[in-house]
Amino acid sequence: MNSLVGPGAWTGIAVLCGTVFGLGLVAIAYGAVRRARHEQRTGLWRALVARLPADWTTRRVVIAVMAGLVAGALTTWPVAAVLTTVAVLTLPGLLGPDREAARRTERMEALATWTEMLRDTLSAAAGLGQALLATADIAPAVLEPEMKELTAAVRAGHSLPAALRALAEQVDDPLADVVVAALVMAAEQQASHLAPLLGELAESVREQVAMRQRIDAGRASVRTGVRVTVIVTLGMTVGLVVFNRPYLDPFDTLTGQAVLALVGVLFTVSFAYLTAVGSIEEPVRLISPTAPRTTAGSAPGGSR
Repeated sequence: MNSLVGPGAWTGIAVLCGTVFGLGLVAIAYGAVRRARHEQRTGLWRALVARLPADWTTRRVVIAVMAGLVAGALTTWPVAAVLTTVAVLTLPGLLGPDREAARRTERMEALATWTEMLRDTLSAAAGLGQALLATADIAPAVLEPEMKELTAAVRAGHSLPAALRALAEQVDDPLADVVVAALVMAAEQQASHLAPLLGELAESVREQVAMRQRIDAGRASVRTGVRVTVIVTLGMTVGLVVFNRPYLDPFDTLTGQAVLALVGVLFTVSFAYLTAVGSIEEPVRLISPTAPRTTAGSAPGGSR
């Protein structure tokens, strides 16, 4: 078999794998020690890392690299090592359940429920501050951490607008910004008819939830089709490698590796397009994510 890697290179591959693994452990240890200082650094690398998906943890990256090295060693194909690394990093998020969308929908439903609680409490002639404290204790469990922070800030004497802006930052949702903006205006300007406005906002949030559920139902069929395609392709590839390795001998040449790379690029572009088509563009945030920290950190009694 005209292989790219001859029999005498297996020792070199083993040394390379051990070296990469050792360097990975050193990098992890160094990152743990220098983490505090690294978080204060700015530059191109930090901006690039910030753009990576949140589920690309260090552990997952290390596993992906090791899986790629193993695949490259078993097949003697450098392109297989690269494709395996990319697949381990991206396919779980593409083929698995969309947990982020489910979590977002659950938080939106909880936000609508809490808004309705505020509306009903304000209709009973309670003040805004009293209504916030009363509803924070019975708010949905999804919003429990944020409600505890809001209650602690109000009881500590922080101004109500500052506490509400901090709540918007913690919830981190454009729809929550709309509700908080209405509450901040009511707290600063003593706006009237707040209860009917909150009712309309709650209804709008529930309409958004219904829309997202319809979109998720439509995306489910697409994700199922992608799962079937990927599973069949991977199953056929593994079967050929294990049971009919001579059939794949043309990929041992440089031309074969170029064709394999082209096929991998086509698959990557197709999956990226499916992901982009199924994504939902988020509306613009009304409340700046950075402003609440300064305001909320002011002395009790209001901002300075």
